[in-house]
Amino acid sequence: MYPRARVTQHLGAQSGIERYSLLAVQRQYYLDNGNNKMAIQQADKLLKKHKDLHCAKVLKAIGLQRTGKQEEAFVVAQEVAALEPTDDNSLQALTILYREMHRPELVTKLYEAAVRKVPSSEEYHSHLFMAYARVGEYKKMQQAGMALYKIVPKNPYYFWSVMSLVMQSISAQDEKLSKTMFLPLAQRMVEKMVKEDKIEAEAEVQLYLMILERLGKDQEALEVIRGKLGEKLTSELQSREMKCMVLYKKLIKWPECNALSRKLLLNNPDDWQFYLSYFDSLFHLIDEAWTPPAEAEHCPEGPVTCLVQEAVTFVEERILSEEPKGSRRLRGPYLAKLELIRRLRERGTNDEHKLGIPEDLMFQYFERFGDKPCCYSDLRIFVDLLSLERHTQVRPGDWQSLHSLRLCYSEFINKLMEVVPLSISTESDLALPDDVKAMQRHMFVVQFARLLGLHEALDQTWKLRLVQELMQRYKHALKFGKSCLKTELQFSDNYCLLAVHLLLDIWRQSGEEWPLWRSLALLEESLSNSPSSAQFKLLLIRIYCLLGAFEPVVDLYTSLDAKHVQHDTIGYLLTRYAEPLGHLAAASQACNFTLRFFHSNQKDTSEYIIQAYKYGAFEKIPEFIAFRNRLNNSLHFAQVRIERMLLDLFLEANITNSLEESIKSMGLCPDEDDIPWDNLRDNRDLAVLISWDPMDRELSEGERKSSMKEERIWLQVRSLTLRLVCALAAVSHTVEPKNSEKTTANGVTSKIETLRSLIQQLDYVVQSEKKKDKQIAQFLVQRPPPTRMTTYLESSSCRCQINAFHLATDIYELDVSGLDETLDVQERIANNFKSLLEQLQELFITCKGNLLEVKKTECTTRPELLENLVFLVETVCIILWVSYYCGNVLRPLKSSLQKKKKKRKEINITMPIVFSSFQDYVARLQNFLSEVVNHLKELESALIALKLEELTLENHSAAEDEQKFSQTVRGKIQSSYQRSLQEIGELLRKRLDTVKSLKI
Repeated sequence: MYPRARVTQHLGAQSGIERYSLLAVQRQYYLDNGNNKMAIQQADKLLKKHKDLHCAKVLKAIGLQRTGKQEEAFVVAQEVAALEPTDDNSLQALTILYREMHRPELVTKLYEAAVRKVPSSEEYHSHLFMAYARVGEYKKMQQAGMALYKIVPKNPYYFWSVMSLVMQSISAQDEKLSKTMFLPLAQRMVEKMVKEDKIEAEAEVQLYLMILERLGKDQEALEVIRGKLGEKLTSELQSREMKCMVLYKKLIKWPECNALSRKLLLNNPDDWQFYLSYFDSLFHLIDEAWTPPAEAEHCPEGPVTCLVQEAVTFVEERILSEEPKGSRRLRGPYLAKLELIRRLRERGTNDEHKLGIPEDLMFQYFERFGDKPCCYSDLRIFVDLLSLERHTQVRPGDWQSLHSLRLCYSEFINKLMEVVPLSISTESDLALPDDVKAMQRHMFVVQFARLLGLHEALDQTWKLRLVQELMQRYKHALKFGKSCLKTELQFSDNYCLLAVHLLLDIWRQSGEEWPLWRSLALLEESLSNSPSSAQFKLLLIRIYCLLGAFEPVVDLYTSLDAKHVQHDTIGYLLTRYAEPLGHLAAASQACNFTLRFFHSNQKDTSEYIIQAYKYGAFEKIPEFIAFRNRLNNSLHFAQVRIERMLLDLFLEANITNSLEESIKSMGLCPDEDDIPWDNLRDNRDLAVLISWDPMDRELSEGERKSSMKEERIWLQVRSLTLRLVCALAAVSHTVEPKNSEKTTANGVTSKIETLRSLIQQLDYVVQSEKKKDKQIAQFLVQRPPPTRMTTYLESSSCRCQINAFHLATDIYELDVSGLDETLDVQERIANNFKSLLEQLQELFITCKGNLLEVKKTECTTRPELLENLVFLVETVCIILWVSYYCGNVLRPLKSSLQKKKKKRKEINITMPIVFSSFQDYVARLQNFLSEVVNHLKELESALIALKLEELTLENHSAAEDEQKFSQTVRGKIQSSYQRSLQEIGELLRKRLDTVKSLKI
């Protein structure tokens, strides 16, 4: 392992009392305990006695930074930095402060000054190198590494410089420059150490190989691995052989690749990657008609297999050699048979019969390994080897009993069932397993039957019976997991998941809602038995959101305890629905929580890179940088950032702060589009939920791309909406009439042109989407949730918002040209006021209806009403911001007109239509908002009045013990709807209060 770079661990002071005081301030008492104000006070006391104590000043700056006084903290820090301190305490304290300020580039200046003053310090040079590493200054890293090596000639420092050259080549935009200057120089530097026999560690050999591979010198890299330096590759098992294998493939040395794979399989016959290499090389050799030499060795790696029969014999020998051992059964050789059959079948040869019939081989595999959970995933990839006519015909009329699934499966499934040890118990007439192994075998059969599509052939009645049977088996098998801890899963959890998937099939085919309610009840019940089951929680999240209930989702997602990159891969499940379902506070928290992860990515990744340099893990450095770029370009990151800013504006702008202040605090500019559109990455994990559906119903690559495209378009809509609001804020000030030259000089004209341009862009996107054919995506477990685009278009929200922004441009034209020359504009503005109110009414109509209705024994929901209500709220906010702008323009115009009227003492001056139409518009807008608020109160009262606890699900074969969890589910959904209505209503009431200030 490479040695650690020297890092000072404590902040001290120069002498007794001062040292004690600083430690008390920084560590023992205040800063470390979060008492930042007291830390500032103690630092001030110390500075009164010792004004030039640099470290005390920096500690004060840290306290100021942590109390939100960033500007003061920066001023204090710069005072110290300007003095170019060289004591460890001040330097490290400033480093801590600059990191918290997210200004790592300032750390480099600190240590540049320290190195100039103390040029022989190994510690300061190493700190300077790491400071450059944090900001990616690769050329300066190279220079700092060599300077450090000259002071202290240690190998790690030399190879830091070499790696910095490699990083310059990776980051270089000119690939030719990379391969003609940076990498050759790095190669020469390493070869100099090789000739002098100074290579000491494996990390240095790994770096040498990385350089050669990037230069395309694979043959030289292979010679290095085979030579003396290759002996240092010992950190990973078979590291040397694996690198040889990769290079053999690159160099198209198939005999060597085949021989090495064969040799490795002799030692480890269960390693699947070696089988794949063995078969790849075999068929390349066959295609090339390669034959071994008559007398000499086949190749340096040993004997080569170049015939199918030899490969068949080799695989059979692996099975025969392992069977007598019996200590640990190996799966690899058995699966290798199936893999070889598949490859032979793909090539259209007639040799596959030499290995046996696939159905028989899979049956034998099931007999050996059917009691292991991995059996399903092992055989799943070979399901296409089964003859179609042998597993697709299902005749529901053959069903005679619910005691087993035997008669609903095909011939192959029936054959599997024959070797599943089940027995009739006294408690039930259902044949049940006596132990976990028997249960695993039966569960495999059910999973495989679904994979083969047999569940799809069942009608609703038989599916419900199968659901009932699976739940019986689930509850029976709970006894096998009585000793399991709460953090462990129950052995029978997959039975419940399969039952829920069947209910989802019924819901998808029938359109009725009760299967979703029952699914929730089953999942809630099962979650009480397996509190740590991520699959139960994820499926609950999806189904609750389908029904429009977000409140239960928050606790479920929190209990998943998502770590690090999971906030990017599965975070969309939370952020997609929080705001659309009316949980505005939760949406804000979710966005902030997610953004904290992305914002810390830059800092965290820099630390990973530094650790990689310290310990010589050079090959990981490009991976860390690629990982950082992948997160920075994440689609989810861009979406959450835009949604958070929009949400903050909807919740606060013109309620607590003016729109202009809110925009300014966010640092937004309408002209800037900082979304990396060309580099956006879809990092969502769409396969996080288990599915046993047939392969033809899996999420295809085309569907993934289609989803990504849809998400990009919706992101474009939201980004344009945010920029339009920013542009509106930029022109939200009164301009003197008839002063076009001045407005041009002040840049106001360019701002209104920005607004007009953005309106055109948004209108183009909306019109393009409207022209597209609507494709209703069928719900699948692994299919991502759709965007809000369809609701946005169908609710007329888009039309209303775009017209509101058009109104702002008309008001601007009125403001610039004056009242006398804008009669047509005034008429257009008056019509726009009427049109906006009419469109709001149309939007309101889509929000009417009960969210939750009870019919006999069933509950039905209308979650789309919540999404429409949220769009209504967003549209009202945008219209009010535009109305504020209108009021700010019309108010001085009306005042000026009235002054002229009094001055001229003319009674018959006709007031322009724009004033009366605005006043009428504001009054009607106020009435409209009151109507919406009252409607929300009525919806909330209707929800409270529902007696959901009196409902039962007996019409759908629900067991008695489901009733408790069914009531829990109904209560959660009812509570969630109430919370949604309360938050939407509260925001609308605040907006209603602000309408009163619109009067002119």
